[in-house]
Amino acid sequence: MPIPRAARLAAPLLLSLFATAAPAQDVTLTSRDGSVEVAGTLLGYDGEFYRVDTAYGELTVDGSGVHCAGPGCPDLESYVAELRIAGAATAGEVLLPALIEGFALRHDYAVTREDAGPGRVNYTLANGGDGQTLARVHIHSTNTDEGFADLLVNEADIVMSLREIRPAEATRAYEAGLGDMQAANRVRVLALDALVPIVAPGNPLRQVTVPDLAAIFSGAIVNWDQVGGPDAPISVHLRDADAGLAQAVEDRLLAPVGARLRPDVTRHDSDRALTNAVIRDPFAIALSPTSEVGNATPLGLSGACGFAIHATRRNAKTEDYPLTAPVFLYTPVRRLPHIARDFLAFTRSPGAQLVIRRAGFIDQAPEEVPIDDQGARFANAIAQAGAEVSLSELQRMVSVLTPYRRLTVSFRFDPGSTQLDAHSAANVRQLATDLEAGRYDGRSLLFVGFSDGQGAAGLNGKIALRRAESVRHAVIDAAETLDPARVEVGVDAFGEAMPMACDDSAWGAQVNRRVEVWVR
Repeated sequence: MPIPRAARLAAPLLLSLFATAAPAQDVTLTSRDGSVEVAGTLLGYDGEFYRVDTAYGELTVDGSGVHCAGPGCPDLESYVAELRIAGAATAGEVLLPALIEGFALRHDYAVTREDAGPGRVNYTLANGGDGQTLARVHIHSTNTDEGFADLLVNEADIVMSLREIRPAEATRAYEAGLGDMQAANRVRVLALDALVPIVAPGNPLRQVTVPDLAAIFSGAIVNWDQVGGPDAPISVHLRDADAGLAQAVEDRLLAPVGARLRPDVTRHDSDRALTNAVIRDPFAIALSPTSEVGNATPLGLSGACGFAIHATRRNAKTEDYPLTAPVFLYTPVRRLPHIARDFLAFTRSPGAQLVIRRAGFIDQAPEEVPIDDQGARFANAIAQAGAEVSLSELQRMVSVLTPYRRLTVSFRFDPGSTQLDAHSAANVRQLATDLEAGRYDGRSLLFVGFSDGQGAAGLNGKIALRRAESVRHAVIDAAETLDPARVEVGVDAFGEAMPMACDDSAWGAQVNRRVEVWVR
């Protein structure tokens, strides 16, 4: 019988209460000169280091300097790395298996898959030459909540998440000795998806405003005729409450306006079941990941100003689409086996980005968008220009940016904060890595700040410039091995001159407050 989530979350506390009464001592590590001895429960061995739960807390000990005695000691001659990944089924059922198989192919490993029960699959990686088993990867596909619960009770090494870690989860992880899970080096964006409103193919609606979408999911709008559709009640569908995407709906769509989810939402235990239910019901609406839209009809997001945007691959990569949903991997302060570290490095490689796209997700590979392909953005800048955006400023923007191409990487900040959000923090590290690798040697990068249209244009321009400068500094600081002579890096700002959405909602304003990167 599976252990309930609440009981597993309480397990670290129970273990600490009984540790002094009945300590488990299944390994003893002794330094080679015999002067130091550490005894405790073996939590893991990565081929180089032991991880032991001791009376002094969790310790990591270099295996080259100690002898191991006791029933828990690993077989050093036939060591097999173990990696346990748990969390969101959206990532665990397709994306992670595809990446593991791609990683095996890249390194010429023989790979074997074994289905180990509902939501569980095991991979065995072996040397392609002599067939020696090198690693076993265990994937447990449930939901984001369960992934973090598994991590807290040492049943997972990596969490697949479709939302940012909750403050309460981060606090429990810190108290359990897993480090600061909100730190930049503890989270990476594996791929991108987007939350797309979907309806049945016969529904005449083709776009909906974000405020109306929030009103539908909160119950303030209950009939399709309130949003330009037929006179019929709206039935709202969503994933189960523990699913990361369902939680992202509440975080990203409802929380900014202080709304709560309507109580009569129909819940589904899988993305596919959600989509199928919408297809069968002509009056249904749901928010689905783009990878699972299937034969349903996706709606564009619009605003009162007439600007509409769709969840295309490019719009999601640039985060111009307001409901972009990153797929996160969270790792605690813990040494992973060498082959596991190689796998994580592979997930950022160009080969992995191709695997991600083939799996139906949006990759992280930077693309350069020529200005000729951005006519709609510049046309909207002209159409939405207010009294405070002068013709001369629009002309300056066109003059400055025309020689450049826009990179599909953007930086945004937590609402009401100068702190980059989790996705943007990951973008800092990725761009810094590209700079260190020489991807932009001999070229010029321009960090360009934009703002929403709330407040005076002059002040907005200054705020946008400060944000562009802060992102530039963050990237340069992260690129520790970069030779400044290899690439020219500058900043500029155009304030509210190029909105990506209407400023009539918190979501539109958040999309407009951004820093873009342009390259020539």
